[in-house]
Amino acid sequence: MVTINEVYRVKRVENEPDAFIISANVTAVVFGGTEEETFDCETCTRPGPKDGFNPAFQQWLRDNPDFPRDPYVPPTVEETRAGMPPLTARQLRLGLLAAGISPSTVTATINALPAGPDKEKALVEWEFASTFNRMHPLIATVGAALGLSDVQIDAMWQAAVSL
Repeated sequence: MVTINEVYRVKRVENEPDAFIISANVTAVVFGGTEEETFDCETCTRPGPKDGFNPAFQQWLRDNPDFPRDPYVPPTVEETRAGMPPLTARQLRLGLLAAGISPSTVTATINALPAGPDKEKALVEWEFASTFNRMHPLIATVGAALGLSDVQIDAMWQAAVSL
């Protein structure tokens, strides 16, 4: 059972007139637990599915037809980048190789940074991180040093996701 305590925002979904992203505070039993938890969430609801939070939110929409529904706004480039999946170290290095950039070139690029804590942090990240996020400062720093544009990095990133 789901109890909707408060709805903060209802936003339309692109190309689906009856689908909405709802930001709300709910109380529910989650993940096979036995006790109720209260938490904020953001969920997509559309007519049809009869499981999860969907029936409660569909009923809430019917009961609250005057609650403002914000229009769909496409994500910004930065939001799209922030939403890119993380890459494993393996995926990142194979993606670099596929783009003609050897991991040793990245190491040399980091080693060429000015001495100091930023360089040391970059070396630790490069050598020991198990995953990499698209918006991590190391990606921008190394990409710029290698002469790569954000668009080129985005394309490399998307290609590496499937490696």
